[in-house]
Amino acid sequence: MSSEKVSRDLVVIFITTGTEQEAESISRALVERRKVACVNTVPVVRSFFWWQGGPDSAEEVLLVAKTQASLVPGVVEVVREIHSYDVPEVIALPIMGGNEDYLKWVVDETEGS
Repeated sequence: MSSEKVSRDLVVIFITTGTEQEAESISRALVERRKVACVNTVPVVRSFFWWQGGPDSAEEVLLVAKTQASLVPGVVEVVREIHSYDVPEVIALPIMGGNEDYLKWVVDETEGS
């Protein structure tokens, strides 16, 4: 399978959490359930947003997960199950290309491969 074909079927998912403990719980669940191949955590991001009628901000932990596009609904389900937020951020963006060996590894390590 060419890297172009593989990359079209892969996504990067951004998830924000309120604590490092929650980030670790979600990351472990996603990897253990084979919904994602890998999750990177970025310990402190400052988020600015509109919430409940006004502007707000928070320090959050950013998760960057790599998986197959077909597994995004399962990722959302796991995040909703564990996450403390009423409306957790789960955003999937397509991977346009990259290291062919890494892209193949993402496919090989996720459910449904």
